[in-house]
Amino acid sequence: MSKKLKIDFVSDIACPWCAIGLGGLERALERLDGVVDADIAFHPFELNPSMRAGGENTVEHIVAKYGIPADEARMNRERIKERAATVGFTFNTSDDTRIYNTFDAHRLMAWAAGTGRQQALKRQLFILNFTDQTDPGDHDALVAAAEKAGLDPVEARAVLASDRYGDDVRRSEALWQSRGITGVPAVIVNDRYLISGGQPPEEFERQLRKIAAEG
Repeated sequence: MSKKLKIDFVSDIACPWCAIGLGGLERALERLDGVVDADIAFHPFELNPSMRAGGENTVEHIVAKYGIPADEARMNRERIKERAATVGFTFNTSDDTRIYNTFDAHRLMAWAAGTGRQQALKRQLFILNFTDQTDPGDHDALVAAAEKAGLDPVEARAVLASDRYGDDVRRSEALWQSRGITGVPAVIVNDRYLISGGQPPEEFERQLRKIAAEG
């Protein structure tokens, strides 16, 4: 009989390691079919909550934020692209890539909670941002992502046109920060175990198998 695990996935759509982490977790859970029965909920974290409309060039943003040379940022970008590809994500990132505000995308994720389509929407939002190189604050793009995830596009547009779920996002962000989450992705299992970072499938599998065995 498979072991039921509660998994809280705290992340940002603008975070490449969050996409890699999701891909690694999903592949690990495929390998653990029959061993683990996971109930995954997604929670918001904004890397750049004050990001202006239109965003910023990603290379310039990283150079300014971390104080590293542009060439190092480019090399890191290529390594991230390679890692993303190993877990099924295509990153079309380049020197022209921009990083955007993700608040409305998080509102849409909050709306999708409980529909059974939240995970599918999360994948579509990562594709929108990293594969399609589209602003995740663009409402038309977000509605299209929701529809691809099997959600009602009319209702998605109505949510985005309002301020609905804004307070929910802020409360959730504050809650996870109060619990010590300062970086993402953060994967919390059974409200007790923390798996940090964009781990490969093998590491997710190892840790989840151990948690399931501990009961």
